This record gives sequence, structure tokens and C-alpha cells, in this order.
Amino acid sequence: MDRTKALAGLIVAIRRLPPLHILLLGSCLLGSCLLGNCRRQPAALVVGSKNFTESALLGELLAQHIERRLGLKVERKLNLGGTLLAHQALTSGAIDLYPEYTGTALTAVLKRPPVNDPPAVLSQVREAYQARWRLDWLRPLGFNNTFAMIVRGETARREKLATLSEAAGAQAWKLGVGYEFTQRPDGLPGLLKTYNLRTAGGPISMDLGLLYAALKTRRVDLIAASSTDGLISVLDVAVLEDDRHYFPPYECAVIVRQDTQTKYPGLRVALEQLSGMLTDRVMRRLNFGVDGEHRPPAQVASRFLDSAFATRR
Repeated sequence: MDRTKALAGLIVAIRRLPPLHILLLGSCLLGSCLLGNCRRQPAALVVGSKNFTESALLGELLAQHIERRLGLKVERKLNLGGTLLAHQALTSGAIDLYPEYTGTALTAVLKRPPVNDPPAVLSQVREAYQARWRLDWLRPLGFNNTFAMIVRGETARREKLATLSEAAGAQAWKLGVGYEFTQRPDGLPGLLKTYNLRTAGGPISMDLGLLYAALKTRRVDLIAASSTDGLISVLDVAVLEDDRHYFPPYECAVIVRQDTQTKYPGLRVALEQLSGMLTDRVMRRLNFGVDGEHRPPAQVASRFLDSAFATRR
């Protein structure tokens, strides 16, 4: 309270000074700062993410890893929006890096047709991003968040199903899908054609969050979900192998500005310590920690890093 009164009194006193005196006082303060007496806050490295659980969780994980490994101040700009908003933030310099998916970059950003070969997709996006925007794709983190065709565990065990080809030969399926899956170029029409998959009536479209409940209550027998859904790690379900490689790859990797790497020479090495560590199974468990157990993303990320690097300290 005493400091507040003193500051208020100082402000009143300054306002009563003649204009020339105020100008001289300002010049003295500016000169003091230029001589180094004013402390400047160091510029922060900025990590971004898109606006869904997995992306925001990865953004937090990347930020914590950089802070731990390099001791840098990291600002978080998570949940920015969709793919194009995050991409714009990166190209404009509003953020320095964020996690993205190879298939998404190929089709949504570069406007190229889907490609089924993972190394080819990564090569295409790397070359284009470097040439157009001076952005580098680092080595993938280890998981592929593509579509996953899922049946109840009891169905897979009873029918001895492990692949989509085996499922196609077993029966006609009551199929549950998200609203976009019937229209996507990598969605339902091509899937049915590739596997000659038979359906028992038309597919039932629903919100993605309802797919697992529909499978459990037997409203449907086969769902088109995401390969890193957290519920896969806790429910009795089986992910059928896409043995004919119909679905394009959506490998996740970090995209980093080249000028940021120049500014922080150890950044790339630090980030690529995570490459290959986040498998599909690991990512499902982390996603469930946020969505299923309702733990804060910062806590989920911190515990993963504690465990992953416990023997490397």
C-alpha cells in the first residue's frame, strides 16, 4: 500500500513539471536503458499446435522437452485452430515450430493427391516446404495417425480376424463412420472397392465421439476411427491391419523454421531425441490420459518425459 501511494505521488509530481523538464527526464531514463541498466526479457521460442487434444498435447510435450534440454524460455501458442491457421502462423514467424501430419500437409497445404507410400509422402512435403517457405520437417515422432478400422475384440477372436482382407471375407458389416468419411478421397468408396468389403445396409454416419459407444452397444460391427484414439488403449477392441495399404500415411513430425534453427543451434538435435519414441500405442495412452482420465496436458507430457529420459540424465 505504501509503495502504491508513493508511486501515485510520483506520477502527480511528474505531471506538475514543466514540459521541458518532463522531456529531459525521459531522455535520462532512455539513456539509462541504452547503457544497459534496464533489464530486457529474452525473446522466447514459440511452440504452436492445432486445436485438438493430440496436437495440443504434443505442443506442450515439445515445449517442456526444449525447456529441459536447452534451458530456453518457451512460449506456448497452443490450440491455434486448424491446419491452415497453424501453417500461416509458422510461415509468418508467429510461431517457430509445431507438430503436423505428412498426409495432411500433402493434401491440405500442398493440394496434392493422396500418396500411399510413407517415405514418398515425407520426401514430397520436405522438399516443397524447404523450397517454398524455408521450413524443415524433422524425423517423424514414431506414430501414424491414419484411419483405423476397428471391430470388437470378441469378434476378432471368434472370427480370427487380424487384417481388413480377412474381415472382407468373413461377413457383411454394419459400418459406423464419421460424417466426412463417406466423402473423403481417402475414405469409404475407395475402401469398399480396394477390399471388396460388404456392408449390411448403408453406413451409419455419426459424430466421431459416438463411434465406440455404437460399437459397444452393437449398433454397428465395424467403425472407421483414428489409429491413435485413446479409447483403443482401454477398450476390448481390435484394430484391423490395412494389409493392402489403402489409407495414406499421416506420420507426425515437427516442422521448424530454418531461421529458428540458426538462432538455436542445438534445437534440432534436442527435438530429434523424440523421433521414434512416440509409437501408436504410446500416443493412445497419452491421449487417453487427457481425454479419458481428464489429466492436464502439462502433467501427461511431464510424466512421459520423466519416464522416457529417466536413464539418460
